[in-house]
Amino acid sequence: MIAWWMWFVLGLLLLLVEFLSTGGFYLFFFGIGALAVALIGALGIHLPLRVELLLFLALSLASLALLRKRLRLRFERNGAEKEIDQLEDETAVALEEIAVDAVGKAELRGTVWNVRNAGGRVISRAERCRVMRVEGLTLWIAPY
Repeated sequence: MIAWWMWFVLGLLLLLVEFLSTGGFYLFFFGIGALAVALIGALGIHLPLRVELLLFLALSLASLALLRKRLRLRFERNGAEKEIDQLEDETAVALEEIAVDAVGKAELRGTVWNVRNAGGRVISRAERCRVMRVEGLTLWIAPY
């Protein structure tokens, strides 16, 4: 039997290493497993070392298998892909004159983008335009 506080310290260390690393989101579940075993020990349930280790591995692997994919998808939705999708209806400033259906450059959020004029008239230099849609790394813009 390992003292419950040792499982608690191990769980916290695993969580800390997970949050400080750029790993693949695995140690989190082993940290949760260690904290669960610590909770069982703190409640006064004394188990043999072999059972504690099996419980730790079972809880860790089960939560890894059942929750990792869902949690990664949830966290990734808040990442860069979502921000690119939110560029629609933003205002960009043309850096050059852009003919109808031609490709040029525009600035949006401090970054220079490739843009295509999807409007019905020429966009002049320094003109403000609305982002209609995003296709890869190209913004389709139209004058206001």
